[in-house]
Amino acid sequence: MAATLSAADYPQAQISNGLVKATLNLPDAKKGYYRGTRFDWSGIIFHLESQGHVYFEPFYEKFDPNIRDVDLKNGVYAGPISAVSGPAEEFGNSERSAPGYAEAKPGGTFVKIGVGVLRKPEEPRYDAFRRYEIVDSGKWSVKKGADWIEFTQELRDPATGYAYTYRKTVRLLEGEPKMTLEHTLRNTGTKAIRGNVYNHNFFVIDHQPVGPDFHIGFPFELQGVRFQSPLAEARGQRIEYTKVLGNGDVASTAIQGFGDSARDFDITVENRKTGAGVRVTGDKALSRVYLWSVKTTLCPEAFVDYDIAPGQEAKWNLTYQFYRAGADKP
Repeated sequence: MAATLSAADYPQAQISNGLVKATLNLPDAKKGYYRGTRFDWSGIIFHLESQGHVYFEPFYEKFDPNIRDVDLKNGVYAGPISAVSGPAEEFGNSERSAPGYAEAKPGGTFVKIGVGVLRKPEEPRYDAFRRYEIVDSGKWSVKKGADWIEFTQELRDPATGYAYTYRKTVRLLEGEPKMTLEHTLRNTGTKAIRGNVYNHNFFVIDHQPVGPDFHIGFPFELQGVRFQSPLAEARGQRIEYTKVLGNGDVASTAIQGFGDSARDFDITVENRKTGAGVRVTGDKALSRVYLWSVKTTLCPEAFVDYDIAPGQEAKWNLTYQFYRAGADKP
């Protein structure tokens, strides 16, 4: 609640098409609602509702715009602490997707796409959860219409030769309960940009506790599912929860079984109690799928790869279709 009450202190914008209404947090290095170094600063949705159902809102219990995005005590998850909400995207969670990190010496710089040029400290390995020093957050610009908003970040790191122009458009489709996230990443530097990107999603459908009322569907038979505790399980093409998650519970697993076609990038999340559902599709083949969920949010994470030579660009889109189960289910 404290996070919700303080939201007005940060720059935001609203878009609506009559069927979907969204409030977005705007990127700002000094006043932004999210100023961490893990997630892309653009397109972070503070609140989204469609046809009487809520799909995105803050899921955390503590708030800090500069904090790591989970609260760990002795390595154990102790409750959400964040300033990010879904859908939030991260350009990889390894040094492979942090251009320049591997070759940088401590004190040198590397790049986190959607965030900026970061300072490398003395550390044994890249830590996506760490709050790195931001040397340069680049030049951000925002354009907006009634039912769309476009974010552009231009960034150059002279020390490493990495540079890019990144554009994301959040668009609500006319006359439909749909939203698209349209991405373009152009390499304007002298070195290839390689890695992967995923959307953490952070669904908080109608603020229902994560448990047996939820299920997550895929278009393929699930393989390689290994939950560390008996909180959820794979059943054919679905993930089902076996109990309501409580304080400290984490249901997470890698998911395999997808092929090399974009047809497998098709994920549904439904709540049986409220009847709200969302279908997420992408136009690129999956390279990895992971599920992370706690008592306040469930997060199917779908990764896609990119390999962009200097002077070239990559494009990819995600589509969110919001529906009522049994009524207008896609």
